[in-house]
Amino acid sequence: MERNETYNNPVVEQRADPWVYKHTDGYYYFTASVPEYDRIEIRRSKTLQGLGEAEPVVAWRKYETGPLSANIWAPEIHFIQGKWYIYFAAARTTETNDGLFDHRMYVLENDSANPLEGTWTEKGKIRTQWESFALDATTFEHNGVLYYVWAQKDPDIEGNSNLYISEMSNPWTLQGKQVMISTPEYPWEVIGFKVNEGAAVLKRNGRIFISYSASATDHNYCMGLLYADESADLLDPASWVKSPEPVFATNEENGQYGPGHNSFTVSEDGEDVIVYHARNYKEITGDPLYDPNRHTRMQIFGWNEDGTPNFGVPVKDGER
Repeated sequence: MERNETYNNPVVEQRADPWVYKHTDGYYYFTASVPEYDRIEIRRSKTLQGLGEAEPVVAWRKYETGPLSANIWAPEIHFIQGKWYIYFAAARTTETNDGLFDHRMYVLENDSANPLEGTWTEKGKIRTQWESFALDATTFEHNGVLYYVWAQKDPDIEGNSNLYISEMSNPWTLQGKQVMISTPEYPWEVIGFKVNEGAAVLKRNGRIFISYSASATDHNYCMGLLYADESADLLDPASWVKSPEPVFATNEENGQYGPGHNSFTVSEDGEDVIVYHARNYKEITGDPLYDPNRHTRMQIFGWNEDGTPNFGVPVKDGER
């Protein structure tokens, strides 16, 4: 397959959990975790490669104390019902309890046409059926319904986080049942920690695909895939099929370690692009969470004959 668009990776250095959204105004909007975990930045560019040079604007900063004062993680920017929303996770402390952080999920709103301008207002915490570790929310619309997908700790299930889906009554409120659609079960999902997190939604070929990330945030971090038929009941766990193998993982030959926490967009000429973070070295000093060198990378991907995405392997850094 001829590929017209290539990217000089890494596109944005020291930005983990990258999120790219292409808006109707022709701009790509980008946000991600910053190494200091203390603020939410957004930037925009007419090209994907240009995001690396685009000037970031601080949309929001953490508080000195309280539930929004530590470890600001994995923001995502969405345009819903004519307004901009940023979903993110925040904690009241960097300390862990039984190996778990104290994160909860929050949302900001901005009614400006350009989200780099205007005011971001706090719409508060997204309330779920448990008061427990929760993070990595994403949203998508299907058949007129707004859905929320996120990672959370069920107090009755061993491990860090499972993936859940719920309908929303508005962009900051869940309604109805909240159902689990994936739990860490395969060997590649439970290395270091039992983790399913970082969901991203892709609608194509009559299906709803949800990629997610699994295992610890070192070189074992990798991506899995769920999918459901577009006509299925998305709130029925039985509608979701899980790939038994990871779909995107470390490639030592290409020097890419721990790829994951991705998002999806399309290139300037309409090709499918996966946006993800990875490191270019395997050995990490100290806690991987505080190693700043998870860089944002991008590459075009194709599709298998059965209609499922084929992400290939993480390509080498540099021009492709």
